[in-house]
Amino acid sequence: MADKIGVYICEGCDIGSNLDCAALATDVKNKFGNICPVIETVPVLCSGEGVAQIQAAVDSGAINAVSVCACSPRAKWDVFQFGDKALVGRVNLREGCVWSTEADGDELQLMAKDYVLMGVRQMEKSGIPEPEIPDMKKTILVVGGGFTGLTAALEAAKAGQDVVLVEKNPELGGAAKNLYKTVPLAPPYTTATDTGIEALVAAVESHAKITVYKGATLAALKGAPGQYEAVIATPGGEKTEGIGAVILATGWVGQDMSVYAPYGFGSIKNVISSKDMELMAKSGSLLRPSDGKPVGAVAFVMQPPAPVFTEADLCPEKCVTEGPAPEAKEGEEAETGYVHKDLESPKHLAYTSGLSPAIALKQAGYVRELAPNSLAFVIYEHMNTPGIFELYYKAAQDDPGIMLTKGVIQSVTEDADGSVLLTVGNSLLGADFEVKVDLLVLSLGMVPSTAKDPIMNFEYRQGPAFPDLDLFDGFADSNYICFPYETRRTGVYAAGNVRQPMFMDQCADDAAGAALKAIQCVTCASHGVAVHPRSGDATYPKFNFVRCTQCKRCTEECPFGALDDDEKGTPKPNPTRCRRCGTCMGACPERVISFDTYNVDQIGSMIKEVKVPENMDEGGPRVIILACENDAYPAMDMAAFRKLKWNQYVRVIPVRCLGSVNAIWVADAMSKGVDGVMMLGCKYGDDYQCHFVKGSEICNRRKENIAETLNRLGVEPDRVEQYQVSIDEYDKVPELIEDFMTMIMSKGPNPFKGY
Repeated sequence: MADKIGVYICEGCDIGSNLDCAALATDVKNKFGNICPVIETVPVLCSGEGVAQIQAAVDSGAINAVSVCACSPRAKWDVFQFGDKALVGRVNLREGCVWSTEADGDELQLMAKDYVLMGVRQMEKSGIPEPEIPDMKKTILVVGGGFTGLTAALEAAKAGQDVVLVEKNPELGGAAKNLYKTVPLAPPYTTATDTGIEALVAAVESHAKITVYKGATLAALKGAPGQYEAVIATPGGEKTEGIGAVILATGWVGQDMSVYAPYGFGSIKNVISSKDMELMAKSGSLLRPSDGKPVGAVAFVMQPPAPVFTEADLCPEKCVTEGPAPEAKEGEEAETGYVHKDLESPKHLAYTSGLSPAIALKQAGYVRELAPNSLAFVIYEHMNTPGIFELYYKAAQDDPGIMLTKGVIQSVTEDADGSVLLTVGNSLLGADFEVKVDLLVLSLGMVPSTAKDPIMNFEYRQGPAFPDLDLFDGFADSNYICFPYETRRTGVYAAGNVRQPMFMDQCADDAAGAALKAIQCVTCASHGVAVHPRSGDATYPKFNFVRCTQCKRCTEECPFGALDDDEKGTPKPNPTRCRRCGTCMGACPERVISFDTYNVDQIGSMIKEVKVPENMDEGGPRVIILACENDAYPAMDMAAFRKLKWNQYVRVIPVRCLGSVNAIWVADAMSKGVDGVMMLGCKYGDDYQCHFVKGSEICNRRKENIAETLNRLGVEPDRVEQYQVSIDEYDKVPELIEDFMTMIMSKGPNPFKGY
C-alpha cells in the first residue's frame, strides 16, 4: 500500500478563486500528515513547472504515490504520468466541485475537503500493480477462409504477425468465390465489378507468414489470450497450434427459405433464391430450372410474405395477454380469436439489412448483361440504397430494361407453361397489376454462421459457444457502439458478416480493424496489461482463497468467462481474459476479491471519509453517487463543462462498472448515516450500452437483494436507487440528482444517522 503520498492541489481553472486551497492543504496535514510527506498548492499544476515539481519528488523517493487535486481524471491523463515508481490518483475539484454546484463559501469548501480526503484515502488503500506476464504466444488464428478471413490474415501478416488460417471447405474463398460479381465498390459506382477473390486467395496461399489449413475445423480452443492452444481437426488428423488471439470470420449462412413458401419457393421450380441466381450467373447463362430455356423476364422480390398463423396460434376470446377480442362491426360476425401479442413466426428474421436492395439491383444487371433482350422487374416495399449506392439505384432507373416499382406481392402462382404469375398491389402505378416472368428471385436473408454452429468450441466453464447469442439473433456481439470487433470472449474478434450483414468493402475494413485489435491484444497480454476498455490497466483480480466459500457467484457473473473452476471447484483466474471490470469483486459475498488499485476496502474507506452532518435540517442531507466511469461519470463531466449544476450535498465516487459495486458499500454508507445512494450506470437490456456487457444489468438484480436487507433494517429501499445514463445524456444528470434529492428530503434523515 502507498505510505508516502504527495498531495498536490491546483489553483488554476477557477479552483483557487473559489476554494481556500491552503486550508485544504492544512486539512490533509492534520489528518494524514503521517503518510503525506509532501503537501503543496501549485498555481497551475499541469504546467511544465508543476509536473516537474511532482516528478522531482517521485524521482527522489520522497513519495511513492501522487494525489492530483485538480481537474477530472478524464482530462490531462497523459500529463500526469510519473513512471512506474509511483501511483497516481485524481481528485476532481474542477468539474466535480467548483464547476458543477451553485454552492459557495463554507458549503463548497466542505465539499472540496471531502473529495481531497477521500482522494488521500484512495491512495492509501492502493498498491503498485505487479502484472502477471507468463510466456506469451503471438500467432494470430483466423477462423474462416472467405473474403473477410483472407483479408484479415493478410493484414495481420503484413504487420509482421505469424498467422494460422483455418477453413472448413477444401478451397479458400468462402461465399465470395460463388459470386459472379459484387456491387460497385469504386467510382462511378454504377456497374457491378469483379470480386478479386482469386487474387486474394493467391496472395494468402503464397505468404510466408501464413499457414493455411483447408478442410479443417477448430476442434477446441483452450486457455486465454496469449496462451491459447488451438486444436485443429484436419483431414490428416489433429494439429495443435499456440495462439495469441483469434479473428472470427466465418461469415454467413442463408436463412430458412421455407418462410417464402407462400411465394412458391419449394413448390414452383422457377422460383429461386438470390443465392441460386448468383450461381446461375456465375455459370455464364440464365436458364429456367424447369426446362432449361433462356429467361425472357425475371422478377426480384425482397420482402418475405407476412407470417402465417394457424388456428392453434390464435388466442381464445378471453385471452388477457392482448386484451379483449375486437368487437364486431355492424353487419359483421364477431371474431373468435386473435394473434397472441408475443407470437412471432420462427421462420422470419427479426432484422433486415441494407444489402438486399443493392443485391437485387446487381442481379437485375446480370439479366441485362447475360440476356440483353430480357426484362428485369424489381418489386420492393422499401428501396434502401444508402450513401454512394444511390448512384447505383439511379443507373438502374436509367436502364430501359429494368422496371422498379414499390409493391406488395398479393399472390404467386404457376402458369401452365411453368412461368410464374405475380399479382402486385399497392404499387407506384396506383393500381394492382399482374406480371408474368420466367424466373422469380427471392432475397435470401443472411444469418451469422455462429447461430447454427458453435464454431469456436471453447473449453470454457461457460460452454463451447458465445453466450446469449439469441439476444442478437446469433451475431457474435459485445458492444457495437464502442468496441465493434469484440466478442464476449476476450481475445476473440469478430469481423465481416458473422458480426453484421455487410458488403465486401465493409468486410475489408472490418478485417483490418479486427486484425489490429488482435495484434493489440497479444501486445497488451505480453506486457501484462488489459486490452479494452481499460487499456493499459496492469491490475487483475486477486483472490484470498483461504476465505473463499466456492459459492461460484464470481464465475457465474463474469461477463467474459475470465474465471473457470479448478478440480476442487475453486475459482481459477485467467488474467489475460479479464477486462478489469470488477464484476467478480461486486459479486463476492465474502469480499475476498480485490485489485491493487481498486478494492472493497478502498471504496468503503472513501465513503467513510464523507462528513455527514448530524442534523439534516442544518447541514443538509448527504447522498453518495456511485458513477460508472464509462458513461455516467463522463456525462457528469460534460454537464459540468456546460456549467450545468447539481445539488451540493452529493459526493461522487467513480467506479469501474456498476457490476463491481459490492453491497457492503451501501451498508457502509447507510450505517454512517448517509441519507441515500444513487448508482448511475449504463443502459441495460436489449439495447444495452454497458462497456462490460452485463455490469449494469447485474447491479440492478443485486439491488433487489439490497432492498430486502434495507426493509429488514427499517430503512426505505428507495433510498438506494439505480439510474441508466448514457454518455450523451449529460443534460439529464442534474435533473436526476435533483429529483432524487427531493425524494430524500421528503423522507427525512436516514434512521441510522447519529448512531
